[in-house]
Amino acid sequence: MSLAHPGLKTALSAAAAVAALLPCAVQAAEEIASFAVETEVKLVSDQRTRGVSDSLRGPGLQLSAQLAHESGVIAMAQLSTVSKKYYTNSDGYSLLLATGYRFGDPDGWHFGAGLAAEFFPGAKFDAPFAFDMETGTPADFRTTKYDTRYLVLEAGWGALEGRVVNVLSKSYRGANTGGVCGQMLQFMADPTKALECYARGDQNARGSLLVDLGYKYPITPQTQLLLHAGYQSVRHFSEGNFADYSVGVTHKAWGVQWTAEWMKASTRVRELYQAMDGSTVKAADKPALVLSAAYKF
Repeated sequence: MSLAHPGLKTALSAAAAVAALLPCAVQAAEEIASFAVETEVKLVSDQRTRGVSDSLRGPGLQLSAQLAHESGVIAMAQLSTVSKKYYTNSDGYSLLLATGYRFGDPDGWHFGAGLAAEFFPGAKFDAPFAFDMETGTPADFRTTKYDTRYLVLEAGWGALEGRVVNVLSKSYRGANTGGVCGQMLQFMADPTKALECYARGDQNARGSLLVDLGYKYPITPQTQLLLHAGYQSVRHFSEGNFADYSVGVTHKAWGVQWTAEWMKASTRVRELYQAMDGSTVKAADKPALVLSAAYKF
């Protein structure tokens, strides 16, 4: 979820239009701003964000369209399949819209800033936002959506990319008192930690920070080594904090980008990343080797 999505690059080419020559007139030229548009279709064995499976460890499909203007303005729209079990009541897909500005030398220091919004059509859940200690029952049930808004800042040097994302919306992918404390109450055998969570009062996740660092090392002209490390700090809910890591190799052949990545999320409270799959509790944070094939046109 970031503006530095693979393939979203600033267009550097330019075109010029020349005014028609009139008798005894001086030749003039006018620059026309140029831009690059790139679309991609991607098949994955597991649709993951920050090492956690959005598809509940099932296969997924991703479609994206990216635009980069020579001025540095960039924009992206990305449609991804997600699990209807993991994102309760979801229509089965998410939509990411992003826009921003990038500047600098792609081979040296470069920077960027932008805004992004993530939507999960139909996805919502009802959960208690309080717990009545006297009666021992959940209270104050409310509906929460997974939709999230972000502020993105990035900096890089050559193939090294760093990114900090700040959550602008009240909930971060459903993380609020109802989402976090309620999830713990549902899946933890011992309710003590869930009750401690409720005891902190009604809180939201606005101001949460997501930090990423990635590096691409060229092995051959068509092959790269991919390294990634990230950390998310969920404001008011340290139970949701975790680090994620991945290492992989990507190779381009027959016009397709083939990638294999080992992904792992070191979550603090695993129950926050679980969902019911029928009568079975399934973990979305289980480490996995993720395979993908992407075609750009």
